[in-house]
Amino acid sequence: MIAFYGMGLLGSGFVRALRRRGEEVRVWNRTHAKATALEADGARAFADPTEAAAGATRIHLTLSDDTAVDDVLERARAGMTEGVLVIDHTTTSTHGTVARVARWSERGIRFLHAPVFMGPQQALESTGLMLVSGDRALVEAARPALSAMTGALHDLGPRPDAAAAFKLLGNLFLMFLTTGLADMLALAKATGVPPHEAATLFEKFNPGATVGARMKRMLDAKFDEPSWELSMARKDARIILEEAERAGVPLAVLPAIAARMDAAIAEGDGAKDWTVLAKNVVR
Repeated sequence: MIAFYGMGLLGSGFVRALRRRGEEVRVWNRTHAKATALEADGARAFADPTEAAAGATRIHLTLSDDTAVDDVLERARAGMTEGVLVIDHTTTSTHGTVARVARWSERGIRFLHAPVFMGPQQALESTGLMLVSGDRALVEAARPALSAMTGALHDLGPRPDAAAAFKLLGNLFLMFLTTGLADMLALAKATGVPPHEAATLFEKFNPGATVGARMKRMLDAKFDEPSWELSMARKDARIILEEAERAGVPLAVLPAIAARMDAAIAEGDGAKDWTVLAKNVVR
C-alpha cells in the first residue's frame, strides 16, 4: 500500500496513474478537499497524516519546500511502519536533503530524494524525467517503482543531494529561458513586431541547438578564439536596451547581463568570446 502526501496538480497526476496500475493508495493534503477529490479515482483520503501512513510500504511526497516536507514527515512519523520507504519528489534545497537523509536513516527509515522535470499530464501518463541519487542499494530497491512512474529515470550516483542540486540547476535554466522569452516579446513590442510574428523566428532559428557547444566552450575555457566577441555582444545589448528605452518597455534580464558584460570588459576580456562571462565559475 502507498501513502501519498501533497495533492496538488503533480501529486494528483501521480496518484491517478498509480490507481490506473491497480495500486492501493492513501492520500493526504493540507487542504483536505483536494485529497477527497481523489476518492473518485479509488484512493482513500485521510485528514490525519499519521493515519494515512499506517501500513504503507512506500510514502511519496510532492509538497512545496523543505519546511513542508519536514513538517508532514514529522506528523506522519508515528504511523510509519518498519521498513517503509519514503520517496520525496519535492523540489528542495541540497542542505535540507542531506539533513533529511541523515535524520531518517538514524531513525531506521529509508529515505530517497527523487525530484522530477514533469508536468501534471506527464505525471498522469508516466512520462517525463525523474532524477534520483543516494545510497546505491536503496536506489536499486526503489528503481522498479520509480521507473513505472516516469518515462526516464536518471540516476545521479551516491551523493544524497545530487538530484536536489540538478533539479535546481534545471529550474534555474528554465527561469532564465522563460524570462528571456518574455524579454524577447517585450523587445518585439518595442520594435513594433506583433508577438505572434515574433514567435515565428523559431521556425528558422533554433538557439537550443547551440547549448551543448556553448557549454563545452565554457568548460574548456576556450575564450581566446571568439565566434562572437564580448565587445560586439555588448554593442548589441546596448542597441536592444536603447530600443526598449525609447519605447518605454522595461526588460527584466538584459540589464543584469549588460552589467556583467561591462565588468568582464573592464577586466580586459572585450576581445574574447562572449562565453568568457563564465570564466570565474569554471576555473
